[in-house]
This record gives sequence, structure tokens and C-alpha cells, in this order.
Amino acid sequence: MRAVLRATCHKRQQDKHRYDWGRMARPSQRAPLGDWRLWLIIAGRGFGKTRTGAETVRSWVESGCAKRLCLLGANMDDVRKVMVEGESGLLQVCPPWNRPTFYPSRGVLEWPSGAVATLYSGHNYEKLRGPQFDGAWVDELAKFEDPEAAWDQLMMGMRLGKTPRVVVTTTPKPSPFLRRLCTLSGAVVSRGSTFENKKNLSPAYLEAMKQRYEGTKLGKQELEGQFVAAEENALWSYDLLKNCRWPQEKPLPNLVSCLVGVDPSVTSGEASDETGIVVVGKDAQGVLYVLEDISGRMDALTWARRAIEAYKRHEADAIVAEVNNGGDLVTRVIHDVDETVWVRAVRALRGKWMRAQPVAALYAQARVFHVGEMAALEQQMITYTPQASSSPDRLDALVWAVSEMIHPSHKAPSTPPGPKIWSLG
Repeated sequence: MRAVLRATCHKRQQDKHRYDWGRMARPSQRAPLGDWRLWLIIAGRGFGKTRTGAETVRSWVESGCAKRLCLLGANMDDVRKVMVEGESGLLQVCPPWNRPTFYPSRGVLEWPSGAVATLYSGHNYEKLRGPQFDGAWVDELAKFEDPEAAWDQLMMGMRLGKTPRVVVTTTPKPSPFLRRLCTLSGAVVSRGSTFENKKNLSPAYLEAMKQRYEGTKLGKQELEGQFVAAEENALWSYDLLKNCRWPQEKPLPNLVSCLVGVDPSVTSGEASDETGIVVVGKDAQGVLYVLEDISGRMDALTWARRAIEAYKRHEADAIVAEVNNGGDLVTRVIHDVDETVWVRAVRALRGKWMRAQPVAALYAQARVFHVGEMAALEQQMITYTPQASSSPDRLDALVWAVSEMIHPSHKAPSTPPGPKIWSLG
């Protein structure tokens, strides 16, 4: 009997040690001291934002300072799979003796103490009208379709208890609204990078991220958690792209045409430019939809295969490939992989900036929409200027596909073409 009791006590001590967040948390993950209403954790991917948000909610429930909570994410799928059921979500961080019960059909978590957290989607923020809360966790606010509208509805419901609090966990984007939140009275901002959490991340992942994104604007945003401002002279702005994002709940219309734009890199080393590969479709009304950005640093055979896979996946009409640097070799590489693929080889006569201007005008006219998140592509769009030193390969691929879709440089061939080259002004 004594042995059983000792074993039971030992297990309890192990469990308490395992769930002791105060012992495991880094200083930047510990809740601020003092009287605060809003805690913004703006950090890079892999920093541990989700774990911090979940542990904050757990501490509120265990201390009894919050009993009616709101869990708000960009969409309901994210709330459930990340905030609730994820590896760092609430069901994982709460200890067995105080673990909530999740009722998916009701979208509710209930703790043994009676505390309740309800799941809400920033995509359907109107449901926040009416309910009231004493605590809220908002995840990836920068990802919301309309973060300001969702935030306004949440704030109107934060009216229970003496000091209702909100914790926001997000990777930054150049959003004026998110910047304004950081300046609010009663707001505390914690910053951090991906590499602060290196002991919990794969060394291979960290090395790949460092080699690919260190020193880039996207790396500063996604890894270092820094705000990267859009260039004043850029053709696109954050708000413009936000307005040109296709609503998630709205089905795409039937597409009558599709092209795969390719801006190939002539080298494939670690310091080489990326090969831009962007898929664009068009509906019967002439509205364009950017369906995929599958760009990356790769050798010729790999990018050819990736472009062909996209061509077949989307049943595209052709691959539009720039041949300024590779010449006939670009078309030949594609046909070496699959000689049945239609290729439109195009050569630029004007600079990138001049070619991008008509495409940007289409966005301003709401004639181009992005289907889903394309962070790397959009980062190039809002930061590219004529003075830019780096090559915007993803943007180039987009410009080629859109330009060819709107003003075809030739009539589509009835058979896979050879290395004939069309020039675009």
C-alpha cells in the first residue's frame, strides 16, 4: 500500500512539474505585471505564441479571474485546430485535473470550475454581437479579413468583471490597425523572434529558414516579428491587397482560362534568385484570380516539374515563361519533362516597373483577387520600387501571367509550341 501511495505521489509531482508553465516560460512569454487591459504578443513563427496564449487563458481560469471567455481566430477551422486541439492548444496545456471538456457541436469549452470559453471566427464576427466576456484570446489578428471590424465587435462585449483582459498572439503584417493597437492606453507589447525558441524547433527547420530568409524583408516580418512597412512608392499597398482578397466563404466562379506564369532563375545556388511560379485564372467576366504562388529556389528540372504539375492541376491553357536570360533553353527544359505542355515563351522589352504598372491598375479596379494567403508574393508587391536591388521573381511571374491573360501576345497554338519567342512591350 505504501509503495502504491509513493508511486501516486511521485506521479502527481511529475504532472505538476510537467504543467508548470512558470518554470518553462521564457521572460517574453510571461504575462505582464500591473494593471493592463491588452497584451499583444507580436513575434515570429515558431516563437511559441500559441502556447503563450493558451497558458494565459489557463491561468485566468485557474485563478478564477475569468469565467466567460472568447476564443477568436481568423476562421473556425483555425480556432479549433490551433487554439483548442493543436499541440500547444488549450486541451494540451491544461492539466488532467483541470482540463476542459470540448463540445465541438456547440463550439464551447467547459472547465470543471464552470468557466466557459466560446469559439468565434473573425470571418463571421457578427456573431460577437450580444455575448459578453471577462477574458479573450485573439490569435493571428493580422490574418483576419477585416481585423478592425472583428475587434470592434469583441471590444463591445468585453464588459464582465472588474478588469476584462485580452491577449493577442500574432505574426505582424504592415497593418495600420495593428500598429494603432500597440499604442493604446493599457496595452503591453511583447516582441520576439523564431530563434528564441530554438530548443523546441527542428535544427533543420531553423537552418533552412536562416539560409532562405535571413536579411530579407519577409524574414524580418515572419521570423523576427518586426513590422515591415510598405514602401511609399510601391504600386501596391497592404490595404489594396486586403481589399483584393477573395472571401473564404464565397465559391469561386467557373474559370474559362488559366495560365502558369514562370520567371526562371538561371542559377540554383543558395545565393541565387528564386524562380517565380504563379497561377492565374480568369472567369467569363474577365475578372482574374491568383490561385497559387509556388515559387522557390530550385534547379531547372525542379522548377519545370513544379510548373507542369500546376499546369495539370489547374488544367491551364499554357505556361507563360520569360526567356530573357535562358533563351530557348527555358522552353526546352519544360518540354524535356513533358513535350505535350503548351508553352508561351515571352521576352521583356520594358523594365519590370513599367510592366507591373498596368497590372497594379487592375488591382485598383478590383479586377484581380487573391485566393488565400500568399505572404511572400504580397511582401514583394508592397515593397518593390524602381530602386529595389533584389529581383522580385514572384511578382515577375504574376505580371507575366496577368499581362498575357489580359493582352495575349499571340493566339494560343493548337499544338505544343517549339521555342518560338513572342515579345511584350
